Amino acid sequence: MTVYDFTLKDGKGSDVPLEQFKGKVLLIVNTATGCGFTPQYKDLEAMYEKYHDKGLEIIDVPCNQFAGQTPGTDDEIHEFCSLKYNTQFPQMKKSDVNGENELPLYTYLKSQKGFGGFGKGPKALLMDTMLKKSDKNYREKSDIKWNFTKFAVDRTGTVVARFEPTAAMSDVDKSVAGLL
Repeated sequence: MTVYDFTLKDGKGSDVPLEQFKGKVLLIVNTATGCGFTPQYKDLEAMYEKYHDKGLEIIDVPCNQFAGQTPGTDDEIHEFCSLKYNTQFPQMKKSDVNGENELPLYTYLKSQKGFGGFGKGPKALLMDTMLKKSDKNYREKSDIKWNFTKFAVDRTGTVVARFEPTAAMSDVDKSVAGLL
């Protein structure tokens, strides 16, 4: 099984078989429009513009599961991203990435790359403190912890890396460049 075995819905409700991205490097990201990490859209778009012609596709999966930070409709989310960050990469239908209604793709992604920690620094400490309040054992679960968790997928459809939202975007860029 690879990511190519899954189909998502775009913001208009049309099927998007991931098989159409066969041979490309994918970065699959659960996003939010009202999060402290939302400015990562700027870095994602810059990466998309830099590497798209070399075979990168970014798959944007808006999600409202983390503190309700993506409250809008699919059209409102698309408009926000287009106007504020000039995003050009494919945006999917707002969906769950954890729980009983999670996208099957996310069940698969989490099974391939579990949670590896937030790293070091103030944002990592903040995330750790916040999550410990609701689940002291959160580190042991593969669940998506917050908005802007990224999965890098190589050209064969294999999940090769997971980046938590606290990861430096330069590290994400370096990983993607290495896969191209």
